Amino acid sequence: MPRFWTLFWPRWYRALRLVDPLLHRWLRHARLGNVVELTVTGRRSGLPRTVLLGLLTVGGAAYLGHPDVACPWTLNLEASGEGSLLRPGAPAQRVRVERLLPGPERERVIRATFRQHPFPGNVLYWLARHHVSHVGVFFRLDPSGPGD
Repeated sequence: MPRFWTLFWPRWYRALRLVDPLLHRWLRHARLGNVVELTVTGRRSGLPRTVLLGLLTVGGAAYLGHPDVACPWTLNLEASGEGSLLRPGAPAQRVRVERLLPGPERERVIRATFRQHPFPGNVLYWLARHHVSHVGVFFRLDPSGPGD
């Protein structure tokens, strides 16, 4: 089963990128579950990169994560240590990030994906929970001031 998820996640996110422009447009006018825009500086290009992600809230703290091994946005976020978060109807907010190491906090965040992500993400995270627990990349967000 682990090989399945290793093959599944890159294909899933490639398919999502096809509908990304529609989701960005929709998100500008309406809420889409816990979906927010994260803008982070590219580690190689130095250009701003924007991605739609599910914002998780656990114990009053905010988190972002990816269910598979590091991907471009997680590598960029880890390299820069900060980004800009845009929630529908709110101004952009700068956030500093800290990658979560394996432990209770990270496990609570992973479990929150089952309840907080919109369908079908919540079901996929639950089905892949063992894979996500072993290789997923998650960050705690700390507000650092107004956005760009």
